[in-house]
Amino acid sequence: MDGKRLNLHLVSDATGDTLGAVARAASVQFEGADIHLHRWSLIRSRLQLHRVLEGIEAERGPVLCSLLDQALRHELDEACQRLGVRIQHVLDPVFELLADELGAPARPTPGRQYVLDADYFRRIDAMHFVLSHDDGQALRGLAEADVILVGVSRSSKTPTSFYLANRGIKAANVPLVPGIDPPAMLDDPPCPVVGLFIDLEPLIEIRRHRLTLLGQGGSVGGGAAGGFRPDRGDYVDEEAVKAELLGARRICAARGWPTVNVTRRSIEETAAAVLKLMDAWHERRRRSGAPDR
Repeated sequence: MDGKRLNLHLVSDATGDTLGAVARAASVQFEGADIHLHRWSLIRSRLQLHRVLEGIEAERGPVLCSLLDQALRHELDEACQRLGVRIQHVLDPVFELLADELGAPARPTPGRQYVLDADYFRRIDAMHFVLSHDDGQALRGLAEADVILVGVSRSSKTPTSFYLANRGIKAANVPLVPGIDPPAMLDDPPCPVVGLFIDLEPLIEIRRHRLTLLGQGGSVGGGAAGGFRPDRGDYVDEEAVKAELLGARRICAARGWPTVNVTRRSIEETAAAVLKLMDAWHERRRRSGAPDR
């Protein structure tokens, strides 16, 4: 399989995010394969489809399709048969399963998952919340958070917060800084608090890279709350960082905050772990009879 090139065409009448996720999840399982993804999004007319067909003919390869318009699907199927390339309609098995279970057929409408509904505006609101409550800002607003992420500088609190915001989760993040107590509001938090941790050596490497990017100037990582500067050796000193991590872990353990090790996790995997911990927190509250948010 090593070095074999495969052109994989993703044809969608919406953004193509669904096909992209499916293609990435599947293609990474084939080590050594050279898979080139050709994205064809917002295909809703015959003229647009003809441009797709020209691309498929120029660089032949299988097609993953999520088109809903029956006329366009039929034309694409015929063209693929003529060109001798395979095509898979990704959503069809799911439609069939749901239709069988619900006893009613789907009424396909391109882009329906992206309508400007309440869920859409909830995600926008969550994104604004993250911007306003990043790195320990606007602590008085923590009462509105759905989850609070804590951790040392460069433990991926901010990117995880933004990923959660895209799921409609209001995530605030607060740095754990040596010598500075966590905000008093966290003594009795109104929502789940989750600690993000990273192993010592990767953390030091990330911080060193951060210093290089900053050109040895300006504040680093923790911002105003963190108080770290490049001229302070404890930011990348092994013993100092080890003590910093130990202190942060002690804070989480003393307060009963669950933790997630992000060292070998993608942002998506970290966010998934946080969501599970959030569900567990709400379930415990429900069982104890405590009022939920």
